[in-house]
Formats: sequence, structure tokens, C-alpha cells
Amino acid sequence: MHAVTECRAEANYTLWLRFNDGLEGHVYLGDIVHTQYFRMLGDIDTFNRVEVDPVENTVSWEGGIKIDPEVLYRDLASKAQSALH
Repeated sequence: MHAVTECRAEANYTLWLRFNDGLEGHVYLGDIVHTQYFRMLGDIDTFNRVEVDPVENTVSWEGGIKIDPEVLYRDLASKAQSALH
């Protein structure tokens, strides 16, 4: 299981993430902020208050909103793989 060790909100609904194996990079979440479950994140001030959940080792926001770290990891890993080709 991959664990998020650091994160920060950046412009345009993007997160910078670092994982426990050293993989790091940017994940764009603008597409999900308009879905029903994530709509609270459409407020940029709320989005910017992202934290690392110390128990589940993933990104979280107030109200219990979390994103599976494996989904985030796969996104970053696929970008890293694409950059090599």
C-alpha cells in the first residue's frame, strides 16, 4: 500500500503529492470537484485546506472527504512512465 507523506494544494485544483517510496508530482483534481461527492471541494478555500490523514495516509479535507491513495499513486506513476517514453 502506498502512503501519502506530504501534500499541498496548488493552483487550479491541483495537488502536489509525495509518497512513501519517493514518487512525487502533481495530480489535477478539477474534473472531480463538480461531482456530487466532491462538490465541497469546488470552493477553492476548502480545497486549499487539504491535509494528510495520519491514520489512512491519504489526502483529506474537512467533512471526511478523502481520496484513495492508490488512485492518486497510479495517476502519478502513469505520468512518470509516460515521461520516460
